[in-house]
Amino acid sequence: MRIEIIGAGAVGLLVASYFAEKEMDVHIVGKPSEQRVYTDLQIKRTNIDHSVTSVQVKYIPAVSNEADLIIVAVKYGQLHEVYASIEHVGESIPVMFLQNGLAHYEEALKLRKRHIAFCSIQFGAQKIMANHVAHKGKGIMKVAAAKGDGEKFNFLKTLSSPQLPIIFERDAETMLMEKALLNCFINPLTAILQVKNGQLITENNTFQLLKSLYNEIITTFPQFEKTFQFEQVVALCERTAENTSSMLADRLANRKTEIDTIAGAILKKAGQNNKEMPILQTLYWLVKAFEESGEKM
Repeated sequence: MRIEIIGAGAVGLLVASYFAEKEMDVHIVGKPSEQRVYTDLQIKRTNIDHSVTSVQVKYIPAVSNEADLIIVAVKYGQLHEVYASIEHVGESIPVMFLQNGLAHYEEALKLRKRHIAFCSIQFGAQKIMANHVAHKGKGIMKVAAAKGDGEKFNFLKTLSSPQLPIIFERDAETMLMEKALLNCFINPLTAILQVKNGQLITENNTFQLLKSLYNEIITTFPQFEKTFQFEQVVALCERTAENTSSMLADRLANRKTEIDTIAGAILKKAGQNNKEMPILQTLYWLVKAFEESGEKM
């Protein structure tokens, strides 16, 4: 099976390395301006146990019509460029989107592609060097088809492993919503406070803030009360205790964060139901204020 992955960031490289280990024909899609054609690329992966694995993949400048699956692993801010870049490939080639938040959900479904799935990851990835990535924190990879024939993505089940467990969900939007809610706890707070994920549950005042935010979310979205427990938030902080969240990493590098597609999308959903979320709204504006000032936190 030929898998073409758009995006050579931490998550794209991590997923590529695990799939290459399963003897998939993995291609990393770069930028046409780099003018590298079918170049062998070695990915080094530092595993959770600190061992190092190396795998070979291919590097290509653009997606092709030969792919059995296209995985889009760029951040939301780059998605509109990607939408244009995949217009020329066959409509029947399955496409899977791997982004944080919710903003991309309705956009992606409007593409002229017959088979579309979404992915949610609950582990961390850190890019150490250009082709070296570290797997941070144990977690699962969730996949849910949202358009077309879901069986087109079933082969991903064979790529599941103890190191990268892959499970399938029925409702893609609910899956993304639950991940966005989890991200609302970790990303804005770690970015504002400049702390690693684990410190959110070891500091008493921050822990109380997490509880208050959880109560606000469940009050706003009561349909998640049974399936979305506060213990999930605590467990995620524990699993990724030593991780630097993607939002904190973005702010430290003075990059634009994903606050709009994560917290912004949740606030938009709340507004559609005439609900207010003062705690989350405050966190949102604080991160936006840092972005506007251009200050590193």
